[in-house]
Amino acid sequence: MISTFLPGLVRTVLAPLLVALGLLSVALPAQAERIKDLASFSGVRENPLVGYGLVVGLDGSGDQVRQTPFTQQSLTNMLSQLGVTVPQGTNMQVKNVAAVMVTARLPAFAQPGQSLDVVVSSMGNAKSLRGGTLLMTPLKGANGQVYALAQGNLLVGGAGASQGGASVQVNQLNGGIVPDGAIVERGVPTTYVQNGTVQLELNTNDFAVAQNVVAALNRRFGANTATALNGRSIQLQAPLDPKSQLMFLSQVENLQVSLPPARARVVINARTGSVVMNRTVMIQEAAIAYGNLSVTISPQQQVSQPDTPFGGGETVVTNNTDIQLRSDNGSVKHVATSANLADVVRALNSLGATPQDLLSILQNLKSAGALRADLEVI
Repeated sequence: MISTFLPGLVRTVLAPLLVALGLLSVALPAQAERIKDLASFSGVRENPLVGYGLVVGLDGSGDQVRQTPFTQQSLTNMLSQLGVTVPQGTNMQVKNVAAVMVTARLPAFAQPGQSLDVVVSSMGNAKSLRGGTLLMTPLKGANGQVYALAQGNLLVGGAGASQGGASVQVNQLNGGIVPDGAIVERGVPTTYVQNGTVQLELNTNDFAVAQNVVAALNRRFGANTATALNGRSIQLQAPLDPKSQLMFLSQVENLQVSLPPARARVVINARTGSVVMNRTVMIQEAAIAYGNLSVTISPQQQVSQPDTPFGGGETVVTNNTDIQLRSDNGSVKHVATSANLADVVRALNSLGATPQDLLSILQNLKSAGALRADLEVI
């Protein structure tokens, strides 16, 4: 069954946008970007941190004890560390407390004393973290060592209210951030220069881009400065003086590189029906036949209460279901060879297909060898 999801979107929304991009692709010169936007230095990276903590000060919107016993256990352990002994068997009401997971990213070259933003997410059944305060939470790395401590007031972007069984909510209430809420306690050694050699890692695996980057670097800094190891890695000969290395790497990052045309790619989102393609997509001459099939199911309930001499009979509810099947006549459409994005858009729009139909058409074109592009379904 081919659905008629989002009818007409290709003609009204997708087509003008893609036609505009196609016209720009004709008028614009060769694309040039900074190396900073194309690659990164090997060894210069972030490290994820995670921790488990408690948020207090909630207005009765915290975890429920029966469904989240670990919240009460965590609260008892925290109080014992502060010198407060809670008798065993005490049934604490923790409506103002919520168990949360705290995450952050430790940037490269981070030093003790620097601040980090942290993300706080509820892991129990708390209704809202709005107005809460995160208690001191150790943030650990993959090796189990503590690299930062987080604490502070939460900033929650959502809002909600409920009364008498009715509720309204805007955005998410079970998560928030603490700006500059973590303090780095330990840095991670960052090594990016080894014996005067720096390795540059491209964001994508592309031999043509790697060759252009190597050529631009050798023109700027001299022959044999850069050597391509493969389609992603480039080796650089940096100065041995640490003071000169910083200037050298800064100049490398800001060097402009001309890029070859991107590899033809069509990205299809099967859940939303959206189709996005870049300007290098081509379609070869083909014939396409398609038709629409729709099924409509309408459940109905009929209520009858027959009269009797005793003042009324038993009420009877009968369920009736109406099913209709409709199929539109299919037709064969001729699609000419399209050499640029504007021609591709006109060829696809001539089919009069909905975006959901277009998903199947593009897949079939790829299978038939008429679509000259990589097809990616997400």
